[in-house]
Amino acid sequence: MEFNKYIDHTLLAPDATEEQVDTVIKQAIDNHFHTVMINPYWVAKTHKAVAGTDVKTACVIGFPLGANTTKIKVAEAQDAIDNGVDELDMVMNIGEMKSGHYDKVEKDIQAVVDAGHAANKVVKVIIETCLLTDDEITKASEIVAKTGADFVKTSTGFSTEGATVHAVKLMSAAVKGSNTAVKASGGIHSAEEAQAMIDAGATRLGVSHSMAIIGKE
Repeated sequence: MEFNKYIDHTLLAPDATEEQVDTVIKQAIDNHFHTVMINPYWVAKTHKAVAGTDVKTACVIGFPLGANTTKIKVAEAQDAIDNGVDELDMVMNIGEMKSGHYDKVEKDIQAVVDAGHAANKVVKVIIETCLLTDDEITKASEIVAKTGADFVKTSTGFSTEGATVHAVKLMSAAVKGSNTAVKASGGIHSAEEAQAMIDAGATRLGVSHSMAIIGKE
């Protein structure tokens, strides 16, 4: 299977150097990946580098804990938009989700979705499935779909576990019939694992092992 257009080619390590960012940008362009997914600091550079190609620029918002205030998440999103980002991957307020404060979770997400969509940007919401029960995964996915976000996403890759087929299936079932799709991210290392996530319902993959997945590593 051709995985290239499923892939958000990801480099979010805190110690990522400019040389490493240059490398993932070149890999994304050469292999026609969907996006380069980087931290906000590198958005302007990446946007300039991918201009005129079929690769988009994506970054994370409120990463990796999701515990920023809504005002800061919106400001961070707007700054990325100003710097040329195409897609925003925000982290849900996980603590409020675990507290059962669903209205607060929804309002936090909605604010970023509204800011992104006002600028015609794609917005994904990371719910950090490894920290949620099955019922919470379902509920969080339903909240994300209610806000009109473009994707609900499994994981930051910075917590206790990444994407699982089980979580992707739960998420896919929860958003069925909505305009929200599913992104699997974190811990996907091989073509077999990538295919399993797609079979479970994911239509986008967040991976740092992209070259291995497409058989070029």
